[in-house]
Amino acid sequence: MKQWTYILTALLLGICPSVNASNPVDSIMASGTLDDIVVTGTRTPKRLKDTPIQTVVISKEDIRQSDATNIKDLLQQELPGVEFTYAMGQQPNMNLGGFARQNILILIDGERVAGETMENIDFERITMGNVERIEIIKGASSALYGSNAVGGVINIITGKAKKPFSLSLEARAADHNDRRYRATLGLKGGKAGNVLEVSHTSSDTYTVCRDLKDDCNFRNVFGGSTLNINDRFDFDVNDDISLTARAGYFFRERLYNADAPERYRAFSAGLGGTWNISTIDNIALSYSFDQYDKSDMIKNYGYEIKDYSNVKHSLRAIYNHTFHNKDVFTMGGEFLRDYLETYQFSTSEGRKQYSGAVYAQYDLFAGDNMEITGAGRWDYTDDTNSSQLTGKLSARYTLGDFIFRAGYSGGFRSPSMKERFMEYDMSGIFTIMGNSELKAEKSHTVNVAAEYSKSGYYLSACGYYSFVSDKISTSTMMYSDMGEPYIRYINIGKMNVAGAEITAQGRWGNGLAARITYCYTHEQEKEISATPFCPARPHTINFKGTWDKEWTEGYSTELLISGRFLSEVGYTSMTAYEPFTSFKTKSPAYTIWKAQLTQTIKNKVRINIAIDNIFNYAPKTYEYNSPVTLGANLMVGIGLEL
Repeated sequence: MKQWTYILTALLLGICPSVNASNPVDSIMASGTLDDIVVTGTRTPKRLKDTPIQTVVISKEDIRQSDATNIKDLLQQELPGVEFTYAMGQQPNMNLGGFARQNILILIDGERVAGETMENIDFERITMGNVERIEIIKGASSALYGSNAVGGVINIITGKAKKPFSLSLEARAADHNDRRYRATLGLKGGKAGNVLEVSHTSSDTYTVCRDLKDDCNFRNVFGGSTLNINDRFDFDVNDDISLTARAGYFFRERLYNADAPERYRAFSAGLGGTWNISTIDNIALSYSFDQYDKSDMIKNYGYEIKDYSNVKHSLRAIYNHTFHNKDVFTMGGEFLRDYLETYQFSTSEGRKQYSGAVYAQYDLFAGDNMEITGAGRWDYTDDTNSSQLTGKLSARYTLGDFIFRAGYSGGFRSPSMKERFMEYDMSGIFTIMGNSELKAEKSHTVNVAAEYSKSGYYLSACGYYSFVSDKISTSTMMYSDMGEPYIRYINIGKMNVAGAEITAQGRWGNGLAARITYCYTHEQEKEISATPFCPARPHTINFKGTWDKEWTEGYSTELLISGRFLSEVGYTSMTAYEPFTSFKTKSPAYTIWKAQLTQTIKNKVRINIAIDNIFNYAPKTYEYNSPVTLGANLMVGIGLEL
């Protein structure tokens, strides 16, 4: 009976907003509208208000207003229901709507990203300098994207050069000697265009827990530096054929150990093209390469030891045919080669995994106001000799100023090579063991949404319920049949996740705009022999308010107030000293607010002054899901647009 209560709650409240996270029809908060074109939900271009797949869009103007350095900073400010926690030397983990990062597929221009540090990508790789928008699908999307899309897809879409010449320069300084420098150069001439982005950050290590008797899970926030270089080149061969090439380099040094700082490098490249065969047929092809390495710099001897490398090669092909009644048929295929070499394996030899997939989708227009989309996908993985079949069915109905959406989606996540073959000694305390017999996680998700927009006002309510089986996690039971204690990866049974989200926003003629979102998440454990390490907080609220005023031509002021509230949550922790034992505890509720003043002069010079955490919140004890702040943080930045 309790299970059906959660289902009815989700259906009545209606998480998964199906509107631009900031902008309904009349540009309520920023630059995007419901007429914006999105591609992630169906792999075919559709107006946001027309897509039957529930989609969130974070626009370029949202990104500018947030002043975020990387994707982690942005999602915390803009996306309700997301939280970053820390473990294993403060590597960040993401939870979105009850699903951990390994269940959220993160793409850049539709391509997978290498990484898997603590089963996460390196969030500092993805900077915001040339991001056009971010499209987010909450809920299973394996019918189009395969493994890891059990809980949703985040697609970061970069921008093309739009002007013959554009140059953006900016610098920002904050507490703890935090520095950020960024330059973006765009050039466009004839059929070609190029955008080059270069960014550099640095910060000092600072202490958050000084009392050595205090049971802090960590005491220092480690400083370091990053360098990001990303380039995108676009070329229109003719009116029907266009090509895109991209390349990137990333370097990060983290001062986790003063004598042996950690170093991370990434190399990426890709080439893609689209061919409009006719007015109703087109095909897209792409190849992507991504490599992520980790090493330790031994300063006393002047050399590095590389102990981790993840390399992905992927090849995709998509064909679309549009019928005269506007129906669209899509079919495609993918091939992925995944290589992993890590110190967490028992041998120095790396592991390879090959996978392939075919999928098809049909968009049916049942009149001017209704669209139904159905999709199916078959995936095969060679080293496990396993296959998965997933499906998706979604519908949209428009009635005046109202839009209604509903859908079902299947999802799966194949066990990673680390989960299958890991044998890692945790400093002699115990060993974490992989399990070659793991089965794939599977999910079934239903969702509904309703939204209303008119004259600068927008209201939405939506909800979902996910049934997850064969969930993969580490056991809480310690084994000793191998002569020393160890824990292992296992399929821990079933876990159902329910959520609901309500958003209200508006824009008024005096330059004021506001948005408030309440998000509810419930993780219901069933037949589980392990406890989620950092589960989702059940209640979160995000608020954003702006006021802008143009005093004279070329001179304007913008004031932004934003904040987030996260409720109390219980979780499993481990003592910081021997004997190392796990125990259940609670992380207190907290709220963090930010105020930012931006002055724009001659439409070219932008000066930002911001205070993050204006109410000076600092945790009493720093746990794995505590915000790593000592209190208010002053940030000052200047930018130049040419």
